[in-house]
Amino acid sequence: MTRAELAKRIDHTLLRPTSTCADIERLCEEALQYHFASVCIQPCWLKIAVRHLQGSDVAVGTVVGFPLGANMSAVKLYEAEQALAAGATELDMVIALPALKSGDWRTVRHEIEQIVALCHSATPAAVLKVIIECCYLTQEEKIQATRAVAEGGADFVKTSTGFGEGGATIDDVSLLRSAAPPPLKVKAAGGIRTLSLALELLQAGADRIGTSSGVTLLQQLEEGT
Repeated sequence: MTRAELAKRIDHTLLRPTSTCADIERLCEEALQYHFASVCIQPCWLKIAVRHLQGSDVAVGTVVGFPLGANMSAVKLYEAEQALAAGATELDMVIALPALKSGDWRTVRHEIEQIVALCHSATPAAVLKVIIECCYLTQEEKIQATRAVAEGGADFVKTSTGFGEGGATIDDVSLLRSAAPPPLKVKAAGGIRTLSLALELLQAGADRIGTSSGVTLLQQLEEGT
């Protein structure tokens, strides 16, 4: 895999609550330099990111219902609406975890359908990734959640927020890949700090990697480490 190919599989991510304006500007400059697929940032930084990345090949992504997924659907819809209006083209939304754990799949699917409809009405190019937070789910729940994400019309199912009790694993990515009907894609995120793990996750079926270590991964690839 070339550096350019790997870069286009990475969402260059900075979601720390203590991030500063300077941190976000640096993230965007790195994204431009390395041509990452996108940046993924907190909603409060969208204005800065959109300004920096306008006209580039780097998409602007943000989070919705993050990191617990426990917001009311109306709140998530408002978050998504505001993010899209601010210029975001990719949304990483945490699934309705309380409904999921209660077995209320109708609510889970309906919420996804609502956000998908909002995305498509805002811009046909908008991408929705639904985070199912694998560390809190049984194997069967992971499979059912992936199917619900597909039935809801989202573009990606994503393993983790990076704020839960665990991050991306090879086994989880492989399971989600096998459960995901085309054209649903898989995003791995959470604790991906080495090139070896990133490549293993891609080989296991991940289409996109979410990490704050994107520059490090590309440097390791160039160095052959």
